[in-house]
Amino acid sequence: MHTPALLSTALLVALASAAPAHAASSQQSRSATTAASDTWSPTQTYTAGCVVIFQGRYFKAKWWADAGQSPAQIDPAQPWLSPWEEVAETKPGCDGGGGTPVDPDPDPDPLEPVLIPLSSLHADEARLTDFPLMQQTLASIRTLPNAEVEAVQPLRPANPENVRRVEALVRNEQFEFLFPLRAPEYTYRGFLQAFAKFPAICATYTDGRDSNAICRKTLATMVAHFAQETGGHDAHSAIPEWRQALVHVREMGWSEDRADGYAGECNPSTWQGQTWPCGTFADGPNAGRYKSYFGRGAKQLSYNYNYGPFSDAMFGTVRTLLDRPDLVADTWLNLASAAFFYMYPQPPKPSMMHVIDGTWQPNAHDVGNGLVPGFGVTTQIINGGVECGGSAEHLQSQNRITYYKAAAQYFNVPVPGNEVLGCKGMKQFDEGGAGALPIYWEENYDWVPGNVGGRSYQCKLVTYQTPYSALKPADYVKCVIDKFPNVEVIE
Repeated sequence: MHTPALLSTALLVALASAAPAHAASSQQSRSATTAASDTWSPTQTYTAGCVVIFQGRYFKAKWWADAGQSPAQIDPAQPWLSPWEEVAETKPGCDGGGGTPVDPDPDPDPLEPVLIPLSSLHADEARLTDFPLMQQTLASIRTLPNAEVEAVQPLRPANPENVRRVEALVRNEQFEFLFPLRAPEYTYRGFLQAFAKFPAICATYTDGRDSNAICRKTLATMVAHFAQETGGHDAHSAIPEWRQALVHVREMGWSEDRADGYAGECNPSTWQGQTWPCGTFADGPNAGRYKSYFGRGAKQLSYNYNYGPFSDAMFGTVRTLLDRPDLVADTWLNLASAAFFYMYPQPPKPSMMHVIDGTWQPNAHDVGNGLVPGFGVTTQIINGGVECGGSAEHLQSQNRITYYKAAAQYFNVPVPGNEVLGCKGMKQFDEGGAGALPIYWEENYDWVPGNVGGRSYQCKLVTYQTPYSALKPADYVKCVIDKFPNVEVIE
C-alpha cells in the first residue's frame, strides 16, 4: 500500500508499506485483559466514533447507535444500514465523550505531531480515486458556474451546447404542451438553466453513443417521473395524466412558515446535524426553531442531508439552501434539484444518468436480482423501497410505466418489447452490484509500523454516508485532519 511521506517535527520520515491490519506484534497489541467498559453493552447508547469489543472483534460506531443496536445486526447484504463497522484491533472507547467511557488506560502522552505536505494528501486522493467508474462519475457531475447559468435565455446563441440540444427537442411551445398545468414557479427558462448547471446532461458523446437518442430518452424518463412525483393525477381531466406533471412545487400540507418539519437529522449532537446544520427562524412565533425540509421542487427534495449536498453543488456551501430551503421551490432550483438527483449516484445505486446512457452495465449479481437496463430500474433508484420487489406491479410503478410509454412516443424513443419497464420482483441494489461505488471518506484503520503511533494517516473510500464525500475535492484533506488530530498540514 502506498503511504504518504510524513514529516515529524524534527525530520522527514520515509515510511514503510503498511502491514496487514492484524499483523502487529504482541508488544504493539493491547493487553489480553479487557476492561469491562470496552465490551459492547446492550443497555448503552454509543455516539459516532465509539469503538467497542463484541465477541472478540472490534467495531466502531459510524453514527449514533441506540441501546440494543448490536454489531451482530449488521446485514452483510446491506452493511450501510448498520451504525456499526468492523475495524482493525484498536483502542476501545469514545474520545468524543458520551457512550462508553474513554479507554481506562490511555497513552500518557499525546502522539507526536506529524506534518504532511498538502501535495502528498492531494496525491493520495488522486491515487485512491483513479479508477474508471469514479472518474466517469466525477466527469458527469461537473457543474457550470452560476454566472453562466444565469446568462442562459431561450434561443440565446451562446447557450451551452447541451442546452442547445435540449432546446432543439423542447421549444417553449412544446414545454407549454408538456406541462400545461404546471405551477407558475416552473418556467421554461428554469428548465434550460437546470440543464445548463450540469453540462453532462444531453452532452455530446464522442465514443460512438447516439447523443440525441440519449437526450430524448433522458427527457422521456424525466417527464414520466415528474408526472408521478408532482402530477395532478386527475383521470377525469381532458389532459392525459402524463402531461399533468409539475402541478406541485411544495409537498401538500406544508408551507414555509411551518417549523421543525423533516428535522429529525437536525440534532447538532449528530454528525448529520453538524455536517448539514439546519437553519433556524430568526424572529416571529418560530424564532429559534428549525426550518422545515419538506419536499420541494420537481423531485420533491427532502431532509437536510439532501438540501445540504444540493446546496454545496449549486453554491459551493451548504449554508445557502439550509438557511433558505424555500429557494428550492421558488427559483430555477426547483428543476435543477431534479437534475441533481438524476446525475448523482446513491451507492450502491448507480446514477440515473449512467443507467440511461449505458455507462452502468449490470454484473451477474445485479442480473440475478432482476436489476437490468430499462425504465424499471430508474423507478428502483427513485422509490424502490416502496414500489419495487412485490409479486405484482405497484400502482405507482404502473403509473410511471404508463407515463413513460406516452412520453417515449412523444420524444420518438423506441421501447423494445423486451425492455423491463416495471420493477415487480426486482430486488434492491446492494454491495455486490456494479453500482456500488464508494464515494465517502472514512478513516483508514490499518496499522503502519513505521508511522507515529502506528496510524495510517490516510482515509479510505466506503459506500456508507459520512461527512466527507469523494465527489468534493477538499473533503479528503478534511477527513485526514479530522481523523488524525496530531496531523499538521503544511504547504
